[in-house]
Amino acid sequence: MTRWHTSAKKHRAPTFDKRADRGSATLWGVALMGLLMAVATALATVGSVRVARHHVHDAADLSALAAARLALLDPRAACDRAKTVAAKNGAHLLQCTLTGEIADVRTSLTITLPVLGTRTLTGRARAGPGGYPTSAEHTPGAYAG
Repeated sequence: MTRWHTSAKKHRAPTFDKRADRGSATLWGVALMGLLMAVATALATVGSVRVARHHVHDAADLSALAAARLALLDPRAACDRAKTVAAKNGAHLLQCTLTGEIADVRTSLTITLPVLGTRTLTGRARAGPGGYPTSAEHTPGAYAG
């Protein structure tokens, strides 16, 4: 290679212009922030649905206990009491059925999600007196847990 070829290589303009790349880090930063916001929104949505699900099931449990407490004393007032307890817990009583001492209750809760819209969650619970094990089912000292 001649001396002229070597010097021509040194003074040739670079094919990659650094000025054309200015500001790309800003675009990458904005894209990353958008991705993080989307993930945060998805996690917040999942969290709020889980909280609402627990809320509707807790309302069903408490309503069933309230109805079971009055099932034998005043069966007419038992479901009214379950409706009141469900309303105080932010849920709606869908169904209340009394079978002897056992109360079977269904509750619902309507929530609004950012992208998915309005959804209705339901909860179900049964409550009644605990049965005592017969002597064949229970051995002394054993845990029936």
